[in-house]
Amino acid sequence: MESELENFREQWRAEVARSRTTATTSSSRPKAQPASSSSSRVPPATKKPEPPTNPKIASKIASHQHQEDDDDLTRGKAFDEPASPAIAPNTLAAFEQGPGETEKEPETALEFYEKAVDKEAAGKLGESLHLYRRAFRLDSHVERAYRDKHFPGRWGKQQAPAPENAAINPSNAVATVPNTAQNSRDGPPLSLPDLIASFAGLSMQPAPPEVEGMPPPPSPLSALPEEILVHILQDVAILDIADFVRLSQVCKRFAFLVATEDRIWRRISLGEEFGFGAMVYHFQRGICWEDLSRDAPTTLEDAENLLSLEELWQHQKAEAEATTLELVRSSLYSSSWQNMWRRRPRIRFNGCYISTVNYIRQGHSTGNQITWNSPVHIVTYYRYLRFFRDGTVISLLTTVDPADVVHNLTKDLVRQHEGKAMTHLPTAVMAEARKGRWRLSCPALDKDPDADTDLAELEGDVFIETESAVGPKYEYRMDLALKSAGKGARNNKLVWKGFWSYNRLTDDWGAFELKNDKAYYFSRVKSYGFGGV
Repeated sequence: MESELENFREQWRAEVARSRTTATTSSSRPKAQPASSSSSRVPPATKKPEPPTNPKIASKIASHQHQEDDDDLTRGKAFDEPASPAIAPNTLAAFEQGPGETEKEPETALEFYEKAVDKEAAGKLGESLHLYRRAFRLDSHVERAYRDKHFPGRWGKQQAPAPENAAINPSNAVATVPNTAQNSRDGPPLSLPDLIASFAGLSMQPAPPEVEGMPPPPSPLSALPEEILVHILQDVAILDIADFVRLSQVCKRFAFLVATEDRIWRRISLGEEFGFGAMVYHFQRGICWEDLSRDAPTTLEDAENLLSLEELWQHQKAEAEATTLELVRSSLYSSSWQNMWRRRPRIRFNGCYISTVNYIRQGHSTGNQITWNSPVHIVTYYRYLRFFRDGTVISLLTTVDPADVVHNLTKDLVRQHEGKAMTHLPTAVMAEARKGRWRLSCPALDKDPDADTDLAELEGDVFIETESAVGPKYEYRMDLALKSAGKGARNNKLVWKGFWSYNRLTDDWGAFELKNDKAYYFSRVKSYGFGGV
């Protein structure tokens, strides 16, 4: 560009000198026009050059605004920058000036900016950088003024054109990130219920052929009737609810069925695999996992009215199911089994709850040595709780890390290490495990008959009774509240409400101080499989 401009200047000066000489000798002779070869080399200038978009120029402007001069800048050709398509209009105007004419110096920030644009278009990056810096010193928003002057309306908000393949989605997959172009074209983004409702009329599309012109691969699921497909999804949900929810990422049809098929959510909620049919609202085992026994009747009338233990459990199960059916119709769950599954308090069986406790304890300082600080001990220990569907629980307090404990929280290992010292085994930590039983709060046992309390307000508490670590004459009682931690997870936190010790001989209760104890958090353990058996 520099060499072409120099050649152009030489030819222009020669033409101007020749025309002035001809004009002085003969006034009647018309003024000579520039040679066609020279004029043809002048590129057309029909529009104002745009603001600089080169990232290197913008970074230099931002980093050198605090300097006063640019002597250290070197002029060189940037080989990684595209060549300017045309010479700026202000540059051509400077060439048209005569030898005695001088270019007007800019005064305002906008004039400095315009001149900098012209210098950049001419390839004089060092001069343009100096002018850009002076323009931004006078006005930090000069670029906006330049755009408003030379490109009004061009920089306004425009709707992005839709790509040619925007409507092509062979797999009908759910987009993880919303398409902003589609939102701007179709209006504001849809809410989640409206978005799910828009998938109602969609069907599963088979995958496209791997090679163009070849038949597509078979898609058996797309040809199944709706009833069979729902039955398959229900079987997946019974095996693992997490896998069932992840099916919504396959395609939009699966996303619609997972979110709206209430029959599946009803089966999960009422089932005994993970739902409320497996919840224990009455103690069904003893503290040491022994079977409960009914006292012998004292009269003939008591013997007739006394139900067997199995009949009593069936009655309690029917009562719990009736409570579930009554709660789902309440305003809290809005007759939605999916909302009830997510919001209603329940125990999770495919993992364990872990409480990590850290605290600092002051150490003992020596009396015959002067020290500028006293030693401290950082104490870390863990509490573990694993629940089972039959109403039993394993409680463990230890300093061993969860990676070495969670896989050993099984009933078989508890029985194997009970009363035995087998420190040579890797499962020796289970010798400190304690048996126990658990139940959730329910209206039949925890409702005050004089108080007008909603059924939903009575739920959410967990009562645990375990063996004592000091002897058989003591029992431990833990009261916890089911909470949720995080945005997506539910019922994954147990908060302390109280911790007591009960003396069987004296019938006394003693409360433990929960000074350092922290809440329990649920952690899924894959080795448990179905969990809670």
